[in-house]
Amino acid sequence: MRVEIAVQDPAGAAIADHAGAARAELCVGLPLGGLTPSVGLVRRIRAMVPALPLHVLIRPRPGGFTYSPAELDVMAADIDAAASEGAAGVVVGVLTAGDDVDAGALRILRQAAPAIEYTFHQAIDHTPSPVHALEAISAAGFTRVLTSGGAVSAAQGLDTLGSMVAAQSGLTILAGGGVVLGDLPALSAVGITEVHLSAKATHRPPGGGISLGVSDTEGNSYQVTDPLQVAEVIGRANRLP
Repeated sequence: MRVEIAVQDPAGAAIADHAGAARAELCVGLPLGGLTPSVGLVRRIRAMVPALPLHVLIRPRPGGFTYSPAELDVMAADIDAAASEGAAGVVVGVLTAGDDVDAGALRILRQAAPAIEYTFHQAIDHTPSPVHALEAISAAGFTRVLTSGGAVSAAQGLDTLGSMVAAQSGLTILAGGGVVLGDLPALSAVGITEVHLSAKATHRPPGGGISLGVSDTEGNSYQVTDPLQVAEVIGRANRLP
């Protein structure tokens, strides 16, 4: 079983690389579900760990997955920038107002950097049927889908994840969403060969801090990649199909 680690900084990418992760997904703002990182961050990580395949999240804002033409233009520019900095792939998802896969938007974004890999993210879990959504994603030229099987966590979405694997869409089903060490055997049993997790811990420096907004609930605390969690998960995954 292959493991993708979601990271937010160079230290996290170095931990994922050292532990033997299959790839890293780079984003910022994990408490918001993940947002597009800066070009400078992509560039720094590519310089630090050039052998680690880096997939960059392209999500310009929190709150839904239906985007205006202007937002799609920004996303296309961010895809082009990530590819120019050496990213192996991008992670993106766009839905219509009715929560179906926006196939037209995907084709437009796919053209921004056609040589890299494209993963459709957990926007698929907001569709009426993640299994039925696979066809449109595959037709748009994507490689894999990050999904919890339409559930709160991958562990709770096992039946749907198994159905997604059985659909034989040509897409790799990348199980993510609250994945922990103990979930791996059950995920493997339904045919999952790749998992995604952040393996994060909260760093709380001494001293206080004031809130910088409604989502900043912990003052000067922030999330970091936990090397012990990463090593344990990858070690267990290496013993599974």
